[in-house]
This record gives sequence, C-alpha cells and structure tokens, in this order.
Amino acid sequence: MAKVKKNILVVDDEPSWLKVLRYFLENKGYAVKTVPSATEALALLQTYHPDIILSDVRMPDMNGFDLLDTIRKDPEVSSTPVIFFSAIDDYDARKTAKDLGAVDYIVKPFDQEEVASVLHKHLHLP
Repeated sequence: MAKVKKNILVVDDEPSWLKVLRYFLENKGYAVKTVPSATEALALLQTYHPDIILSDVRMPDMNGFDLLDTIRKDPEVSSTPVIFFSAIDDYDARKTAKDLGAVDYIVKPFDQEEVASVLHKHLHLP
C-alpha cells in the first residue's frame, strides 16, 4: 500500500527559512507549499487544505497570531493544526500561541529531530 504524503504549508517572510524548511521537510517525505506572508497563506487556504501549518510569528503584513486567529474563524480550515516556528522564545509568545489554539511552538534555529518529532506527533503518524 502506498504511503500518503502529508501536506504542509509553511508561512515565513524570510526566503532562507522557506528554502531550508522546504528542503528539510521534502527530504522527510512531506509535500510542502511555502508562502512568504500571512496574506498569501489566507488566499491559498481558500483552495488548499494542508494537514498542518508551520508559521512564523513576526511577519510584516500580518503576524502569525493574527493569521491563526483568522484561520480559526474559517470553517474550511479551522481544525487545521498550526505550529509556530519563531525566533521569539519567551513565555508570553508561547502563552499567546497556546491561548489562540496553536498545537506547538518551535524556536528558530530549529533542531531537526525536534521538528520531526513534533510533526510526527501532530500528524498522528504511525
């Protein structure tokens, strides 16, 4: 039986992080789409329903917290797990993420094993 690829949407305004994450995740067997802004993520989510979203917190057009808040109000994608991926490593940011319904929070620069483990857990992989 063929293994079904899980779809991941990565949202980050820094091209280098999009490139690194795409490379890492595709090598782990995921199907990856990347967008450089929360606005573009919301537009894409009108037609694309990923299994999980990895989002930066600080972005110029709309921050990741506002993106998550908007996602939670859209019945088509409201149940999609969102993991924050940010250089902000403080209690308030983690608390805000959790209060808004993020399933996890990973700090940049990331540990590959941590990312793999967090995705495995939230994608309910065997």
